[in-house]
Amino acid sequence: MENVIIAKRLVELRGVRTQKEVAESLGISISALSMYEIGQRIPRDEVKIKIAKYYGKSVQDIFFKQ
Repeated sequence: MENVIIAKRLVELRGVRTQKEVAESLGISISALSMYEIGQRIPRDEVKIKIAKYYGKSVQDIFFKQ
């Protein structure tokens, strides 16, 4: 369930940006981003930090807030 909540947050944050655009900006593969966005995987801590910085949010708000 937690993965689904995080996945929805990531999709909402991406908005109109493409997965390719976001993945390239973060230095990760499109397939990795896709897996995060469907709740199949949770990013490693270093990637969580990159994602939070990219979206101007805290790691806590994106990955741990209920």
